[in-house]
Amino acid sequence: MENLTNIKFDASGLVPAIVQDFETGEVLMLAYMNKESLHKTLETRETWFWSRSRNELWNKGATSGNIQRVKSLSYDCDGDTLLIKVNQKGNACHTGARSCFFNALYTDGEEAAEGDFLFKLYDVIKDRKENPKEGAYTNYLFDKGIDKILKKVGEEAAETIIAAKNTDEAELIYESSDLIYHLLVLLNEKNIPFKRIIDELKGRVK
Repeated sequence: MENLTNIKFDASGLVPAIVQDFETGEVLMLAYMNKESLHKTLETRETWFWSRSRNELWNKGATSGNIQRVKSLSYDCDGDTLLIKVNQKGNACHTGARSCFFNALYTDGEEAAEGDFLFKLYDVIKDRKENPKEGAYTNYLFDKGIDKILKKVGEEAAETIIAAKNTDEAELIYESSDLIYHLLVLLNEKNIPFKRIIDELKGRVK
């Protein structure tokens, strides 16, 4: 285990901890740790923090079920900030949002977040799988199982081909969207992180 003397706790005995999604790189939240919560995080491989408002330790997700499984924990060059990469179950923010950082002050013309949309959609589908919502179409697919999901992927692929042969651009966009959505459901069903698809595609760029 890393020597914690390299960590610079402030006058209150705390150090800020940035929590990041291990698969997507999305920043999920910022919290504070003291020595005890840092030790418990390293021991349990789940995040523990110090609540400044309640003046007590808290295990993220112990009440909500939105547990963070720690994949890596590091500190910056000055030793005064921690970076924790996690597998996030459910949402990180107490408001119900995936990330606490959803209030935009500025974005340039082509919002960078749009590039992350498929990751977010994958996470929404993953959350539906882990936390079923009555009446949701996504849960209907998971309930029916792999054969139903594969059938839908096949149907949407065929409809995309037909749309491409026609002259209606809107139809092609609609059917392509259906195909991508059902592919993401299939990846979730097979527990394949979307990042592995992105990494595979990156490897094909010459």
